[in-house]
Amino acid sequence: MLPKTSLIDDLLSLPSSYQGPTRALTAPYGIVGVGAGALSAAVLDTLVERKLTKEGTQIVLESADAAQIARDYAGLSEVSGAAVVRAGVQQIGASNRDLTFLAPSGIGATYHLAQFAAYATGHAEDAQAADKLLGALAVKCAPDVDEGNPARDLAWTLWQRTPLLLAAPEDAALTHIWQHLLARVGKTLSIAIAEEPLYVVTGAFEAQHEKGDSKVAVILGDETPELLLAREVLETRIDEVLQVPFPEESSGYAGTLALWYFGAWVAAYLAERHGISAEDSSALKEVLKVLSVGEAVDESGLEA
Repeated sequence: MLPKTSLIDDLLSLPSSYQGPTRALTAPYGIVGVGAGALSAAVLDTLVERKLTKEGTQIVLESADAAQIARDYAGLSEVSGAAVVRAGVQQIGASNRDLTFLAPSGIGATYHLAQFAAYATGHAEDAQAADKLLGALAVKCAPDVDEGNPARDLAWTLWQRTPLLLAAPEDAALTHIWQHLLARVGKTLSIAIAEEPLYVVTGAFEAQHEKGDSKVAVILGDETPELLLAREVLETRIDEVLQVPFPEESSGYAGTLALWYFGAWVAAYLAERHGISAEDSSALKEVLKVLSVGEAVDESGLEA
């Protein structure tokens, strides 16, 4: 058995590591994600807006802990007349007989499932552009880069603070993507302010001004006029406001996947700064095991 690699090693090797199918399937498309597939589906919002389709191809991105609801979505689409394609995350002892593609387990599953769906929906150029952005980030964020490492620098800025995550309405998924990464990898609580941020930030600290201490606002992606107003308000109420733009002035799917990748690096260095493991916590492993118990099968029960 090969030795287990660290999360940092996994992040370094992730760009251009997708090895799944690249053929476009029949349009139109619907994409829904459950369990570990939810983040991948969020990244794909800029490519495919429709969640469910009654024709063409329904793509379901999933993991064993959410396999039942994935089957429910697949059943609804099949009844409606769409061809269903399911892609999931590898898990020892879990049935994979209904899955077209298996992504490696761990944080990198988001990348592999997203690239699978990007190619399946005919967006090969977007998938290749994303790999190029990830490759450039890997060079900048690698652990041997001490000076000017943007991921490590941001992790130090977030250390011992509570991040408030904001993004433009069209990029709102980024707030949940980063909240997930900072918690799962960085073991840090953050607050996602995805809906109508001006209503939140103008009142959130009025009754308790001290709650603004040790808070840092992180504007993800483009800074719109609304977010500029939010910045102006927050600069008088919390410690700091900063922007994390799309890498290399990118946008769309490639930019979103790249910003997810950068967030994974930041979270990994944040865990390092805390002196704790960036790997999945024992609590997460236990709850996933409990939720996946119904999917366990004997090796003899798997189809050849």
